[in-house]
Amino acid sequence: MAYWRKAIGLGVLVWLVPFVVAVAIFPIRESSRPLFESIMAVAVTATAVGFGLLYMKGATGGFAAEGLRLGILWLVISVAIDAPLMLFGGPMQMSLGQYAADIGVTYFSIPVVTWGLGVARSRAS
Repeated sequence: MAYWRKAIGLGVLVWLVPFVVAVAIFPIRESSRPLFESIMAVAVTATAVGFGLLYMKGATGGFAAEGLRLGILWLVISVAIDAPLMLFGGPMQMSLGQYAADIGVTYFSIPVVTWGLGVARSRAS
């Protein structure tokens, strides 16, 4: 990873932006759960794309591998911050299985996005 500090800082933002969106639209979760889940998937993906592009702008080579490492780091950061809030406190109190099925799987879109950005960057070079 070429820029660890930048990657970690952006990784926190990759978690924070969708969290803020979730808090803002939380009432929708009760009235229209599918809409809430769809908005959250878009929020996570859009955040990964935006911050992934920002990070990859400074990358100098090995773009696909760098993108994959970046996405895995961001996935780990998101789960490390998010899981304790959802499993041991916070508004939702989920079991591990519920968390994995409801939220955790969505975070796997992050390395897919960043790897794709890396592949695209390597093809453009």
